[in-house]
Amino acid sequence: MSVRTLSPGLLTTVQDGGRAGHAAIGVGGAGAMDGVALRLANLLIGNAQNAAALEITLRGPRLRFESDALIALSGAEIEARCDEITVPAWRPALLRAGSELVLGGMRRGTRAYLAIAGGFDLPPALGSRSTDLNAGIGPIARPLAAGDVLPCSTAPRDLCRELWIALDAREPRASGGFAATNYSLDPAPWFDAHGDRVLRLIPGTHFDRLDAASQRALFEREFRIGVDSNRVGLRLEGAPLQLAQAHEAISESVAPGTLQLPPGGVPIVLAAEAPTTGGYPRIGHVAGIDQPHLAQRRPGDAVRFTPCDLAEAQMRYLERERAIVRLAQNMTERLHG
Repeated sequence: MSVRTLSPGLLTTVQDGGRAGHAAIGVGGAGAMDGVALRLANLLIGNAQNAAALEITLRGPRLRFESDALIALSGAEIEARCDEITVPAWRPALLRAGSELVLGGMRRGTRAYLAIAGGFDLPPALGSRSTDLNAGIGPIARPLAAGDVLPCSTAPRDLCRELWIALDAREPRASGGFAATNYSLDPAPWFDAHGDRVLRLIPGTHFDRLDAASQRALFEREFRIGVDSNRVGLRLEGAPLQLAQAHEAISESVAPGTLQLPPGGVPIVLAAEAPTTGGYPRIGHVAGIDQPHLAQRRPGDAVRFTPCDLAEAQMRYLERERAIVRLAQNMTERLHG
């Protein structure tokens, strides 16, 4: 089974849960920018939560499925059509062999995820199928291009049996070469559709080195995502922040979510392809619970921060993980029902 890329979209890459365990040799994690959306797309079709999927940025690809495929879309609100009929997101959908899925622009958000039951059958590179564009690592170490063929596992017929029956019987809901479940996952708890959520920021090691005005500005002013942002980091444009006095820092560990302050005063939030070390002052860290929401902001979108301590960040993270565990249990029952 395989999926053929007819046109690649603006920036489409293979991403999974990331490349863990190699920071000591300078290799970052990469993986999905919106890790929660990736996990939910996989849950919807019975995959391991961190299985490889396609991360689609701003405008999607056109794909042909050489065999029957059970898929799910999550994340940004993306236009999706099969045989000129809208394919709904946040639910399992079964596509017949030979179907073409056309993924267009995004009404809201920046990154959508396409998961396929059984996953993409690509050889791991350093334990992960993720594409690290900056480092050039991955089984496909670049964005997808026209003509790329992605091998996949065979679609399991024991999942969503009602969809197989609907297509075989040509039921009314099985139109346009695909059928989707009547149930769906509510995206509201997971996707910030309006992009106005205030993000939690833990003051960093060097927060106290900011001058008083900059300390206030970090939590009182609005920033904008810069046009030169990417999977390495998001530039937050606005009134420049300043240190109270010059600071020469040695290179220290950084991670996705670290908020650094380069000499120009425009802070950068490190993202999925963050380096493993950095020498700029670390003035904050975006709480893990809010990093997926930040990943869905597009250039020009507003960003505001509210202070958060480590204990609150951990509590919110655990609440989210418990919710995902409950969701996984419910999805397993539905998929095999």
